[in-house]
Amino acid sequence: MSASRALGMLCVALALGGTGVAADVATAPIATTTAGKIRGYIDQGISAFKGIPYGDDTANHRFQAPVPPAAWTEVRDALEFAPMAPQAGGRRTGLDSKPGTTMSEDCLHLNVWTSALRDGHKRPVLVYFHGGGYNNGSVNEDLYDGVHLCQRGDVVVVTVNHRLNGFGYLYLAELGGAEFADSGNAGQLDLILALRWVHDNIAEFGGDPASVTIFGQSGGGAKCATLMAMPAACGLFHRVWTMSGQQVTGRTREHATADARAVLKALDLTPERIAEIKTVPLEKLQAALRGGNWTPVVDGHALPRDPFSPDASPVSADIPMVLGNVHDETRNLIGASNAALFSLTWEALPGALAQNVKAFIGDLAPEKIVATYRELYPEYTASDVFFAATTAARSWKGMVLESERRTKQGGPSWVYYVNWPSPADGGKWKAPHTIDIPLTFDNPEQSNYTRGAAGAPHLADLVSDALIAFARTGNPNTPALPKWPRFDTDQRPTMLFDLPPHVDHDPRGAERKLFAPILYIQPGT
Repeated sequence: MSASRALGMLCVALALGGTGVAADVATAPIATTTAGKIRGYIDQGISAFKGIPYGDDTANHRFQAPVPPAAWTEVRDALEFAPMAPQAGGRRTGLDSKPGTTMSEDCLHLNVWTSALRDGHKRPVLVYFHGGGYNNGSVNEDLYDGVHLCQRGDVVVVTVNHRLNGFGYLYLAELGGAEFADSGNAGQLDLILALRWVHDNIAEFGGDPASVTIFGQSGGGAKCATLMAMPAACGLFHRVWTMSGQQVTGRTREHATADARAVLKALDLTPERIAEIKTVPLEKLQAALRGGNWTPVVDGHALPRDPFSPDASPVSADIPMVLGNVHDETRNLIGASNAALFSLTWEALPGALAQNVKAFIGDLAPEKIVATYRELYPEYTASDVFFAATTAARSWKGMVLESERRTKQGGPSWVYYVNWPSPADGGKWKAPHTIDIPLTFDNPEQSNYTRGAAGAPHLADLVSDALIAFARTGNPNTPALPKWPRFDTDQRPTMLFDLPPHVDHDPRGAERKLFAPILYIQPGT
């Protein structure tokens, strides 16, 4: 053996040891991708590959559609998370920090978990898009680890990072012309490139490119909904599972262009000098983008129409879809940053509603909302009413609209709510935003809401098995669940994930009807 090869194997062994799992260089899995060979590691019998490039450094293609990565000739280590997209609160590449916590425009990487390589099996593929709206977040967390899903259902799990905030959604086409035609949806085009990578490479990892389920929570669910209206994504996924994330409408070109003008002004650039934005230093550009509204833009090109307005896009009409929310979305979405909301008085409640969800209640008087909820739920405190009403008006209504419009279209759909209340912090959060992530990934020990909680492992069994069944068959029913009917607007059958789980018809129907006449405003648009 040459000295250089021996040194290389030593480096691999050290890197593998750094993952916290037993390392055996001789048995380290090696996969061949369209760009080159990669080396992973074994975690509890599952082959894991992290930080696989699916696109080139976006600094070379800022505000443009992504392109595949340059090929490499040596075996490339895929042992650690790669940098996340530039965002508020991240760290610059090069700082001494935990792998995956640095930021870089070279952020188009994905991670793969599988039980076997090249064995000819056609395993269902689960591709996850993270939350954080379109502004922040990454999949570089143990919460999204795919080992347990692979062990549980013999699936292949893929998690994806992509461009965020203005790097992925700053619409410059009206000001910069054809060169920036894709700028308003670059982050979505990243996801489509990742799905193309899956299509071209996943058979190497034992997966079936003809059986791809995309799923995501919060902003990740909204990204899934948006892809359902993007023609370039057609044929790249075959099922959709959304969790507390919807995208009824995108941003208009008019509003998105107004944001673009504001960014140029912050950079002291005129539209005539717009090309210079491609070389503005990263930190300066981040400062100029901070505080903007970043969601996909209905540009008439990559995204030709609103995903679910005035109806469901016909692009994905036949694709099976599961839509879910949790019972108490805003207890952490709004309450985590304002402790006073947990001790509201009845006198302060109308003002708190007007202050926090005015855009979502329209001309519906806060006093009427309070009176209705007090009649429906006489046992509720003022804070209980606040969180219930803000959840229904802000976070739940988008899913109601999507499910109704899917049903009208005839698309096969199922609806669920997570009602199980977390015991964390004395039970103050109940069933909050994000609680379905550890349940879906079968990683209950990776979330404060479920860690150590009696019943959480069993609930994770139920939810993750439903996801796996859906990925395998296009139907989320399992032997452990009561019969879960397809959603319709007559009976509105809904799976309530609680202990025990049960199906209810039109749960919280009175709340739904209260806010139904109010025009829905998509957050961020």
